[in-house]
Amino acid sequence: MNLNKVFIIGNLTRNPETRTLPSGKSITTFGVASNRTWKNPQGERQQATEFHNIVLFGRLAEVAQQYLTKGGSVLIEGRLQTRSWEGQDGNKRSRTEIVAEGMQLGPRRTGTAVGGTPSDPAKSQQSSPSEGEQLETIEYPEEDINPDDIPF
Repeated sequence: MNLNKVFIIGNLTRNPETRTLPSGKSITTFGVASNRTWKNPQGERQQATEFHNIVLFGRLAEVAQQYLTKGGSVLIEGRLQTRSWEGQDGNKRSRTEIVAEGMQLGPRRTGTAVGGTPSDPAKSQQSSPSEGEQLETIEYPEEDINPDDIPF
């Protein structure tokens, strides 16, 4: 059995670029940077950044174009794919990409709405409770879970 599965959490290095294939299907590409930190033998903190090329198709491509912006965080689930072509100079070129099969948007930055535009402060204040006002509390029923009832 073989497995080609990738999970990347990082920040966009550029705004998504969307094109339409001759079939009418959308394709969106962008870059994601992910960081790795560790301590060297001397105890000093080290950091390395990896850059990943992301490709999305169809509805996922349209969602990425609508909601993602440079600097925003995203989780990408997909597979590695390497494609090769001959450049205009005659040299063979290749590129390894992550073809996304799933995506989760990261938290929005404070003070910005979707798309990176400043949010309306009046709207954000309307949604928060005023002094003395309490939020409705949701009560969940208590359930007894017996570990012997779990089938595994």
